[in-house]
Amino acid sequence: MVLFDSSISPLTHSAKLSSPLLLSSLSHRPLSSKLQRSPFVYGCRYAVLGAGFAGLSVAWHLLKESPKDLNLHIDLYDEMGIGGGASGVSGGLLHPYSPKVKLLWRGAECWKECMKLLSIAEQAVSSEEDLVSLSGEFDQDFGGIFDRRRGIIRPATNMKTLNVLNDVISSTLNAKNCLANCKIEIIDKNAAEKLVPHIHMPFNLAFYMPEAINVNSKYYLNALFLACQNIVKELSASSFGKKNLCLQKKSVYELCELEGEYDAVIICLGAKADLLPELAGKLPLRTCRGVILHLQLPDNIGEDYPDHGPSILSDAWLAIKGNRSLYLGSTWEWKSRNSSSNVSTDEASDALQELLPKASAIYPGITSWSFAGARAGLRAMPPLTPHGSLPLLGCVNNILCNDLKCKYWLLGGLGSRGLLYHGWLGKLTAEAVLSCNEQIIPSELTSWKNKDSRS
Repeated sequence: MVLFDSSISPLTHSAKLSSPLLLSSLSHRPLSSKLQRSPFVYGCRYAVLGAGFAGLSVAWHLLKESPKDLNLHIDLYDEMGIGGGASGVSGGLLHPYSPKVKLLWRGAECWKECMKLLSIAEQAVSSEEDLVSLSGEFDQDFGGIFDRRRGIIRPATNMKTLNVLNDVISSTLNAKNCLANCKIEIIDKNAAEKLVPHIHMPFNLAFYMPEAINVNSKYYLNALFLACQNIVKELSASSFGKKNLCLQKKSVYELCELEGEYDAVIICLGAKADLLPELAGKLPLRTCRGVILHLQLPDNIGEDYPDHGPSILSDAWLAIKGNRSLYLGSTWEWKSRNSSSNVSTDEASDALQELLPKASAIYPGITSWSFAGARAGLRAMPPLTPHGSLPLLGCVNNILCNDLKCKYWLLGGLGSRGLLYHGWLGKLTAEAVLSCNEQIIPSELTSWKNKDSRS
């Protein structure tokens, strides 16, 4: 089934999803006989492939943005479960700035929508019962969605970062380069040592983002899935339309497996999108495996990481999870195809030898910490554009075979900024899917499909 007759013009960018035109098109068209086997006699069926940052954001926004009286069924496919891929391995450091300390392209929208989803997920686990059910998946250092609200510090470690600092100082951190709700401060060695005692400041200056946060990615993704389940209950109880969300813990090896079963399929598989035969070699993505180390402070070491201490960005980053627990990352193994989160002893040893010297150059005390484990994820890195490295969005029917019965959409290439991007891009994708209108998506995110940009 298609969402619209060819005689119906697509919605404009400013059109509302609850318009009478859309309601008529979605709510009162019968599904194919194949789809009528479900209890949803009229309405839409969507498949979302991937239960990481992108997939869960799309699922949430499909539920939230769809017309209230639309019968909607969503199957969320991921053989590893919620957050079982690279998203769940993310270090969780969150801020909207580039390495040159400039606001990323559409950084304000990304930050705003990410904060909304974090708040929604946090509210979903407000009850003690929910907290217990989710925290059972984590270790004793678990502390909720936000591991730290103490900001992030980035010392100048070489002349390049020092020059960036001087440029920022000379520009006086004007409003164009800095968000009011995620400010950047320039601090000296004395101020930095009050935040992190014994921090090494080779050039006596550092960036400090006091509102930047550290998210427990795996827990957050489970909480966001819980929020999706909650909104299904709320919408189904308060409106004529029925909503349904099912987690399918199995792999989709080919898109043709889903043909005829759904009105739209949204591909949010990260680096695994290129493993689908229909898309193999057609996406301008590079893969990169990253190993993250878990370090703990031994019991016989008395000096904890300070309660007020921020996480640290440098040649290696330190995501502080507690007074005696942190994650150290990350390695960059380009062209890897290994998507397993498991890390061998040799791989962990190599990562430790690579990352520990980089971290100790800024935080010497880390040499007293002990190795407690390692995990890894395979990132899908997008191509460089005039606006930076931007994710890939849009309908991909034109690069698949012809004569397709449903719409196929891609949200991929979030790279190492999946946490920042996922809220806004998931919302854009959901709105485009619901309205069957790719023009809702900014052209900068769909231009990768042009032959010139792909060559």
